[in-house]
Amino acid sequence: MAGHRQSKKRRYLTWAVAGAAVVAGAGIAAQTSMAATAWPAQKTFTGRAFDTCAAPSKSAMKAWHTGFYGAAAVYVGGRNRGCAQANLTADWVTYVSGMGWKLIPIYVGAQPPCQSGSNPEKITASTAASLGTNDAADAVAKASALGMKAGSPVYLDMEAYDITNTACNDAVLTYVRAFDKGLRAKTYRSGYYGFTSSSAKAIATAKDKTDLPGNLWYALWDKQNTTTGDWPWGSSQFTPHSRGHQYMVNSKEAHGGVTLTVDRDGWDAPVAITG
Repeated sequence: MAGHRQSKKRRYLTWAVAGAAVVAGAGIAAQTSMAATAWPAQKTFTGRAFDTCAAPSKSAMKAWHTGFYGAAAVYVGGRNRGCAQANLTADWVTYVSGMGWKLIPIYVGAQPPCQSGSNPEKITASTAASLGTNDAADAVAKASALGMKAGSPVYLDMEAYDITNTACNDAVLTYVRAFDKGLRAKTYRSGYYGFTSSSAKAIATAKDKTDLPGNLWYALWDKQNTTTGDWPWGSSQFTPHSRGHQYMVNSKEAHGGVTLTVDRDGWDAPVAITG
C-alpha cells in the first residue's frame, strides 16, 4: 500500500490525486474467461484484518492473536515491494496459520507509467501484457513457496494514478488483465488493491470487465469498518464475499503487550489456503 512505500504525508497527497468460512466458488462469477478446471473451494474470512509493511515476528503474531483481528495481509513479492521480509517464510505461514490467523497475500507488481515517483518496475504500453504475465508467474511461485496453495487469492497492489490519462489507464488495464489471466491459469484467484479515487475506480468502472479481478480491496480512509456502508459503486459488484476495505492507516496499536503500527481493514473476501 502507499504508506508502505511512502511517508504518511505522501500517502494523503497521493490519495487526494487520484469469522471464517469456506465458501465454494464465491466471487468466481465476477471473473470472466475462467480456465475450465476444477477450482478448490474458496476460503473466505469476514472480520477485521490488518496490513503492515513487514510481516511481524512469530511472537508478535502470537501476542496479537487476541480476537480483535482475525487476518493479516502479507507482501509475498513484487519488484516494488517496499520492505524486506525477514520473518515471512513457509515456516512462519505454517506457524501463524496453526494459531488461527488467516492470511491475505499481496503482490506489489509494476506500477502505472503516469504515476509520480520512481519504481524499480513500471508499466509501458509495449510491455504491459508481458509484464503482467511474468509478474503473475512470479506471484504464484512466491505464494506457493510460502505454502499458499492453489485456490488462494493474490491481491495485486496498484497505487494511485491519473485514470483520466487514457493511455496510462489502458496500459494499466492491459497489465492487470494479463496478470489475472496468469494467476487463473495456475488456479489462483485474482484480487486487486487500489484507491476509490483512482486505481480501484478504474477497475470498478471499466466498461469491459473481461479478465479483470474478481475481488476488490479498496482504500478509503474514512475510519468505517465496513465493506458495504461506504461502498461507492453498484451494490451487485464484487459480491458475494469479494470485498476488502482499508479504512484506517498508520494506526499505532498494542495487543497482548506488543505495539505495532498497522493499517486497518474490514474484510469479507478470500484469504490464502494453507495447511
